[in-house]
Amino acid sequence: MSKQPILVFDFDGVIVDGLIEYWNSSRKACLKLVGNEKYEEQLPLRAPDAFRKVRPWVKNGWEMVLLAAELLRTDSPIKHPAQFSNEYQNNCHKALKFWGWNPEQLQIALDNVRKQAIHENKEKWLESHHPFSGVVKRIQQLNNEKIEWAVLTTKSTEFTSQLLSYYKLSPTLLYGYEKGSKPEILLQISKKYLIQGFIEDRRATLETVLNTPSISWIPCYLANWGYLKNNDAQDLPIGIQLLKPEVFVSPIADWP
Repeated sequence: MSKQPILVFDFDGVIVDGLIEYWNSSRKACLKLVGNEKYEEQLPLRAPDAFRKVRPWVKNGWEMVLLAAELLRTDSPIKHPAQFSNEYQNNCHKALKFWGWNPEQLQIALDNVRKQAIHENKEKWLESHHPFSGVVKRIQQLNNEKIEWAVLTTKSTEFTSQLLSYYKLSPTLLYGYEKGSKPEILLQISKKYLIQGFIEDRRATLETVLNTPSISWIPCYLANWGYLKNNDAQDLPIGIQLLKPEVFVSPIADWP
């Protein structure tokens, strides 16, 4: 019996633009961790330019809390976003050491802020996210092509599920960061389904898929409407296709 075809989507940067919420939640989580009200005025309500510029390098939610904290430091390299990004992993490691924090601690703080926001005003929290133009409609059309779809995200399952419901989207499968790494989950999905494509806005993640022998056959698509770095779309390796909106809306059978 042949496997049912399925299309796998990243969430943030592919289905939704949550930059407003990212900053709001990261800012609040940071302020709770530093525990000093005097810092509140140093972190504006609107996402700073440096935060926006470094966002394409972020892989996990907790990193955004760390970025918010770094904006409090007058001597942090994040004051020069390009410099910070060039040594992103190293700078994050140094920042964790400076603040005496760990990733799990930051992720818990971020999740708690989101839970509080939903408890206080769920509608406002939902509205702080914006689906990318045409994406929700296109996903809803997949049923016409007899293709299942899944979401694979580094956001928690709980928050992703609420947003999907808000957009009236019901994926066959939903995996949040709690379920493991993306390559691990893709391998798991591939045992039951024929993966027609993995759509992601983080080139490094797609390259990891290509370099993982057990799943290197999966067609990889870089969503050009997401949080791309300046050079992400250039000189893509064989196995990764740049996915533009005009191709995305076409039948999957016509995709490269």
